[in-house]
Amino acid sequence: MQTHAVFEWIGVAFEFVGVAALALGFLAALVISAVVLVRRRDGAAAFRTLREVFGGVILLGLEILVAADLIKTVTSNPTLTDALVLGIIVLIRTILSFSLQIEIDGVAPWRRALVTGPEVLAHSVRKARADATGTTAGS
Repeated sequence: MQTHAVFEWIGVAFEFVGVAALALGFLAALVISAVVLVRRRDGAAAFRTLREVFGGVILLGLEILVAADLIKTVTSNPTLTDALVLGIIVLIRTILSFSLQIEIDGVAPWRRALVTGPEVLAHSVRKARADATGTTAGS
């Protein structure tokens, strides 16, 4: 088997893994959110869980698919057009990943330092107290 064929197969395998991660991750997100719904009887919490888990799954799938595109482009005889197409694909997927990460974390990456360390600990304590008493935690 030629080296080019092996790398092409590896690229296809990465694409398959990326799509499988998306499909299986969606099913896992549904199961996890259903468990949250049954245990807590809170549709809003189940929906938040579904969004957060599936958002993470989408991020993972996008990263795997970007790796597949990189493998396929680097191992082929890329033309300038191929490089431009790869650049556009990576740019679009990066923007999607960036916006999904903001959606999941609720904060832009450059502001993340403002919600780390003691702030996160204080928020976790407030949330735990609210869960224990059945009230809504303040941010």
